[in-house]
Amino acid sequence: MLSYRHGFHAGNFVDVHKHITLMLLIGSLQKKNTPFCYIDTHAGAANYDLQSDFAQKNREYETGISRLWGLTNLPPSIGAYLDAVKKVNLGLQKDQNSPRYYPGSPAIVRQMLRPQDRMILMELHNTEAPVLKEHFKGDPQVSVHHRDGFEGLGGLVPPGERRGLVLIDPAYEIKGEYDRVIEVLTDAWVKWSAGIYAVWYPVQKKQPVPQFHYDLRNSGINKIYLHEFSVIADAAPNRLSGTGMVIINPPWKFDEQIKAILHWLVPVLDRGSHLPARSEWLVSEE
Repeated sequence: MLSYRHGFHAGNFVDVHKHITLMLLIGSLQKKNTPFCYIDTHAGAANYDLQSDFAQKNREYETGISRLWGLTNLPPSIGAYLDAVKKVNLGLQKDQNSPRYYPGSPAIVRQMLRPQDRMILMELHNTEAPVLKEHFKGDPQVSVHHRDGFEGLGGLVPPGERRGLVLIDPAYEIKGEYDRVIEVLTDAWVKWSAGIYAVWYPVQKKQPVPQFHYDLRNSGINKIYLHEFSVIADAAPNRLSGTGMVIINPPWKFDEQIKAILHWLVPVLDRGSHLPARSEWLVSEE
């Protein structure tokens, strides 16, 4: 039985990083009129109440979305992200100084789908999956599957559109999950090497992130870009200190865009690490 519930972490600094990146990638796909398909292997529950018992336990949203909520004169990509969060709160939250609801990846991407695009969501958790299905009930552009996203991905690529993005965002609560990511990602890339893949991973002590990077470099996959940052210095072994993502087939000038975003974003979210963001090619685009 899986124990992970994203409601505990909704709106934290990880979500801010992940969702700004996700919107940047979806935005690149919108530049062509031809349809695209978005596939999410660990979709969660789509929308989260920040006043719920889950969210209030550690109030992790205070490390992320709350730090951006009242800011103005934002860079365009960050402003677009904040607008997406505000859209799900429109007319619903009583306190205008803070958000009441936080949209997960599927809800954010749904705002960006055009009539010709579609979305495939997978979620294994027995509690989250029904909530996800109910959220998108009757939506002809969204398919929801109560299943293991790792097992399901191979049968979904390449999508009929031949253009699109896969988000792989597991909890890394199961031993060997980094190896599973490499295995599933490599298999999917062999079948659909033209797709964009975004993989999130946690940055914390005693996590095998260097080995994960090494395995990616030696996977045979081309065009892999890494960006990560920490908000807490010298964190305890089980405490999340930072967030990282690898992007396969990033769009043109993505590296320049994400560097500029992190240059602005990291000081806003930093809680004492004062560490520079890391942005580099793991496997060159050449």
